[in-house]
Amino acid sequence: MTYLKSLTMAAALAVGGTGAFAQETFINIGTGGQTGVYFVVGQSICRLVNRGTAEHNIRCTAPSTGGSIANINAIAAGDMDMGVAQSDWQFHAYNGSSEFEGNAMPDLRAVFSVHPEPFTVVARADAGIASFDDLRGMRVNVGNPGSGQRATMEVVLDALGWTMDDFALASELAPAEQAAALGDNNVDAIIYTVGHPNGSIQEAVSTTEAILVPVTGDAIDALIADNPYYAAATIPGGMYDGTPDDVSTFGVRATFVTSANVPDDVIYTVVSAVFDNFDRFRGLHPAFANLTPESMIADGLSAPLHPGAERYYREQGWIQ
Repeated sequence: MTYLKSLTMAAALAVGGTGAFAQETFINIGTGGQTGVYFVVGQSICRLVNRGTAEHNIRCTAPSTGGSIANINAIAAGDMDMGVAQSDWQFHAYNGSSEFEGNAMPDLRAVFSVHPEPFTVVARADAGIASFDDLRGMRVNVGNPGSGQRATMEVVLDALGWTMDDFALASELAPAEQAAALGDNNVDAIIYTVGHPNGSIQEAVSTTEAILVPVTGDAIDALIADNPYYAAATIPGGMYDGTPDDVSTFGVRATFVTSANVPDDVIYTVVSAVFDNFDRFRGLHPAFANLTPESMIADGLSAPLHPGAERYYREQGWIQ
């Protein structure tokens, strides 16, 4: 049960404005598959929040979910208080475009961004796939419905003038299942929009000979030029077995979002837990190693900042 459904607004008021709550307050964070970095983001934030429960009386959980779009929809429905989502789907949800056409979410609020997420294609070495164009006619895991990776895959296909019918098989496995499918030769390639290094991809390249495939060309260049939430991205060579050279692609950022209906003191407490313990947070996953507060409060945020987050950033002198 979410914060909003488990407490009355009266009970949510901070005692004396200190940020301590009158009764134990439960919040939840939508994440993604258990092998992905979204799950680590949510678990890491909750770990830092729960370290201070004795002081502020907030307790946090971060269950595995279907990913970006599922998280945004759950926030809008009041089933989740906060969640992790790709920067492109934050944009579309707030503006009512793409998958959210006719269903804009004006109450969606940005909190901060996290790590870059390159659009990543991993292919079996024996499949003869050297570029994205080579996926035509292949067996490809396109991602589970509700996930950001699936929705971004659909954007790429649309840009290329392709449909799912261009694949011999378009499977809909969740991230936790796709590495095994590649290793068992049930698919020729898997698609993942994710921070690196990633455990699922490490598993894939360790169980079968596989390579990372570049995603480039005029259609991708146009996507980057036309959409502020996309950027060129590079996956460093040598990070995964079978791919010694840098791989060019494009990507988004992971962002942390919430609703305007979540009280300011709740978001302020969560943001404080992360940035007051920033070195600890950065050490919780390699994808966080190069994060800076400056980039996290600016890059990839297309919904308005939640006032609770804005209050903390002003106190730190990070925004005016």
